[in-house]
Amino acid sequence: MTEIARAVPAVHESYSFACMHCGHGWEQSYVIEHHLDAQGHEFVTYLTDGRRVPSPLSRPQCLNCDSRVLRIMRAGQVALALNADRPRPARAAVPRQRRHLSDLLHAAFHRRAG
Repeated sequence: MTEIARAVPAVHESYSFACMHCGHGWEQSYVIEHHLDAQGHEFVTYLTDGRRVPSPLSRPQCLNCDSRVLRIMRAGQVALALNADRPRPARAAVPRQRRHLSDLLHAAFHRRAG
């Protein structure tokens, strides 16, 4: 495909990802460009760190275990869930067990809904 013109300016978007298999979570930012090919058909490219990458919404894959069972959320959700599990200074010290990010996300969303 040969690009002849950009239909709209580039858009910057970020997403949070959580693997429902291994619990790994991460955030990724993208530059999304809309283009027109030589026949006038629109196509979209996604760039991360200057590299062209597949759309994060079509068949995303876990960076840790390669699973394709992911939850895609708006940016900031991974940090929100991880911060929810941090001990608060006013609480008594209690032995803490390590939980998967998917468990933390479930707890954060359940707490917010109630």
